[in-house]
Amino acid sequence: MGEEKKEETVAEVGSRERSSLQTDRGTTTINDAVVTSIASTAVQEVSGAEPAIDTGRGGGSIPGDNSPTMGELFDRVTDSARGSRGVSAEVGETQTAIDLTVTVPYGRSIPDVTSAMRDNVLRRVENLTGLEVTEVNITVKDIFFPEQ
Repeated sequence: MGEEKKEETVAEVGSRERSSLQTDRGTTTINDAVVTSIASTAVQEVSGAEPAIDTGRGGGSIPGDNSPTMGELFDRVTDSARGSRGVSAEVGETQTAIDLTVTVPYGRSIPDVTSAMRDNVLRRVENLTGLEVTEVNITVKDIFFPEQ
């Protein structure tokens, strides 16, 4: 039994060495911000889902209220807003883990929406970066009422 475990470990190491990001001609490093941007876009591709934006108002913005929050003003001044709030990623040499904080529309099944988000984020990040996505953790922060 111990021998099998050791062989699996050797096989795992072998597959990491053959990563498309690490070759005998050089190494490609993917920045956290790249994965975060891809994941944010992938969430938005899922019908009815969107990354949560913390408005500081305890539960979303008022419909029709387009005035910026202090956080949004700060982001504009510091150029730190890049459409990826509600998404974070930890990127290693060949793997990444992603955390999402999202809102979903009222009336949609939260398990269905989050499953679709998780699948789309995993597929997009792996296909576009070559990184293995080890986990996609999703926190549903709020619901919203879609405009009719």
